[in-house]
Amino acid sequence: MVVRRYSTTHRDGARLQEPRAVEAILSRYRNLIILAITVVCQLLLLAWQVRTNQDVRLIRVWAVTAVTPMAGVVEAVRRNTIGFLEDYFILLDVREQNRRLREENSRLKIENVYFRDQLQTAEHAQALKVFQAQTPSTTVAARVIGNGTASSAQVVFIDRGSTSGIERGMAVVTPDGVVGKVIAVYPLAAQVLLVTDPTFAVGIESQKGHVHGTLHCNGGNCTVEFIQNEENVQKGEWFYTSGEDRIFPKGFPVGTVSSVKPGQFMKEIHLNLSGSPGSADEVLVVIEGAHQQIPTTPPQQQTAKSLPPPPEDTSGDQQSPRLATEADKIKQRYEELGKQQNHQFGAVGSNLPNFNQRSQAAGQPESSAANAVGGAVKATPEQKPKPVQEPPKTAPAPKPATPPPSGPSVLGARPQTRTEAPPPAAQPAGPVLPLGAPRKKSSPPAEGSGAPRP
Repeated sequence: MVVRRYSTTHRDGARLQEPRAVEAILSRYRNLIILAITVVCQLLLLAWQVRTNQDVRLIRVWAVTAVTPMAGVVEAVRRNTIGFLEDYFILLDVREQNRRLREENSRLKIENVYFRDQLQTAEHAQALKVFQAQTPSTTVAARVIGNGTASSAQVVFIDRGSTSGIERGMAVVTPDGVVGKVIAVYPLAAQVLLVTDPTFAVGIESQKGHVHGTLHCNGGNCTVEFIQNEENVQKGEWFYTSGEDRIFPKGFPVGTVSSVKPGQFMKEIHLNLSGSPGSADEVLVVIEGAHQQIPTTPPQQQTAKSLPPPPEDTSGDQQSPRLATEADKIKQRYEELGKQQNHQFGAVGSNLPNFNQRSQAAGQPESSAANAVGGAVKATPEQKPKPVQEPPKTAPAPKPATPPPSGPSVLGARPQTRTEAPPPAAQPAGPVLPLGAPRKKSSPPAEGSGAPRP
């Protein structure tokens, strides 16, 4: 029993000593263990960051992730308090701004409509001018200034009257088609009865078969009457004025066939007018009509032709841009030196050129070439061209030539010329006076002597 108790006690003591040894090791090597754990964690995090290919540091990612919810809460509070007040004070003037914007929008719409009408008027006037120059009839341009007051009759007023040569019964047309005839004339205006009036009729003729008929309109419904069922009239065929009514000259376009079918006695043909008699603004009054042949092709609307675009400049003799900076001049000088010394810039194994050598112009010797950086060197008397022989004249003594500078010129430096000092002038013999002493004036020579006067 004693032995068992001792063995049990010995085992329990060994068990108690193991945790104490671990605690002693941890307490003794605590710093090293923490450092090792930190290094291992850093290596693991670095490996994870390299694998995910992220350039942002993990500490920054954690900081932003932790701060973002709080920043969102702060921003929501600010927007619902201070932001609401700011929006309230800002929106106080929105009503006035909306009113001003509506007024400006209405004004711009009115201006747009006005300018569009002006453009259409100018285009119509140009088309009338072109048509007036092409038609053989003598016409006068007029503008529609008003409509008639009678509800049963479709009439308009134009701004041309008897003073412009307008008479009753004259035809009124546009480049697109017929409009009507003059029924009343005043000194400065005239009344025109439109072709859409039920009491008005126009003699017309088809383009292909030259079938004659009469045009009657009741408002917008226009029909062609007095055409037999045996006549050949196709849908889409053009009709022109025939001149049989003695009002419209022959050859003016009227409209196209919209529908055709045989009737009980005559064909029922409906026509679409090519022009708009009720909405025309500028018209032409035929003063002297001239009949013309009905064209074989459909009429084309007369519009103003614009000029073609200018041709592109394909000439090869274009001036090269002039050098504007010192860098461009230096670059040009280096290129000239490279060409003279057979050097290729950027080539592998090419010899290094001598940039201190002066560039040589084409067809001129090196001594007379111009320096692109420092300036031009003056040519010597031997290099100057010989002048043409002229009669001998008394010329002043030639000045001594300036010798060229010796040695290679420095890049970017101006050439220096040496000038020799002129020889001192001959001074008259006499005593040398001290500095500042008065000089004695020489007496004038006697009259009759050969000595010249000073």
